[in-house]
Amino acid sequence: MSGDHPPPEYIAGALHALREDEGLRALLVGASDLIEPRVAAQSAALRARIEVVPASQVVAMSESPREAIRRKKDSSMRVAVDLVKSGRACACVSAGNTGALNAIAHFVLKTVPGVERAAIISAIPAAHGHTHMLDLGANTKATPEQLRQFAAMGAIISADIYGLAAPRIGLLNIGEEDIKGHEVVQAAHMLLATSHLNYVGFVEGDDIFSGDVDVVVTDGFTGNVALKTMEGAAALIADRMRQEFRATWLSRLAGLAARPVLRRAAAGLDPRKYNGACMVGLTGVVVKSHGRADGVAFARAIITAALAARRGLTAHIAQALAADGAAASQGSTT
Repeated sequence: MSGDHPPPEYIAGALHALREDEGLRALLVGASDLIEPRVAAQSAALRARIEVVPASQVVAMSESPREAIRRKKDSSMRVAVDLVKSGRACACVSAGNTGALNAIAHFVLKTVPGVERAAIISAIPAAHGHTHMLDLGANTKATPEQLRQFAAMGAIISADIYGLAAPRIGLLNIGEEDIKGHEVVQAAHMLLATSHLNYVGFVEGDDIFSGDVDVVVTDGFTGNVALKTMEGAAALIADRMRQEFRATWLSRLAGLAARPVLRRAAAGLDPRKYNGACMVGLTGVVVKSHGRADGVAFARAIITAALAARRGLTAHIAQALAADGAAASQGSTT
């Protein structure tokens, strides 16, 4: 019910995901009068895998997280997270207000032991396929210990979900030299250097795409600015190329010749393929979709949530962090 598009776009995304994955069932939360007619128009087999859960309120994109918790207890966002808490749903997917979703998820689900704050993680296209980056907006500030926790959770996702044996972890900074950066990244650098993680040290912005690192760690303010900058740069390049290929008749001919290559490149870099950022560190699976996501991109966020639920992401993080804590305690006593 929330996001930059009207509800039918997200309903279409849910239907797309259901068609793509026959093992999925969907609880569509929101205004029944908007959702049910579109569900009723589907085949009987598809309708059997959908349940409409009514919610009388909507969290606006401009609404403060505090107000969303205090005054919107029957919002679609709150009801969806409550469904995860009760075990009726395996995951919650929302394209709504990021701050409100983060606050509600923390308030209702809480974090797993060993995690102070959940972080938003997503895949970023890179030379070797993709790089995972966190935090992308859940926490505008982060302590050194929280950055270490983000790194540990990023490593778990890369290893357990994507099969990397020893994910390479980099800490985003203004330079690779050990002397650069403010006090927080310097302290986090020291924590990571003495951890069991495969920490490669400081990385710069261009390293996100280089293929030299698998997980990039930063605070939510920097991560979100970096992500939006990437999106803006990609849109600018695509628009500039369209203009240049339309400039003259020779350019148009060149564009026709290059179209197959450009289509393949665009397909590999299509941001819709990477939509769906997990809020890792919570006791349940919550996935944030981009607010501007269309139905195809929203379907990808749902598929991402299903993968995290099936792989037991929450339990894996809790178990790994518990093992890390036990190892650290053992090391401190020997």
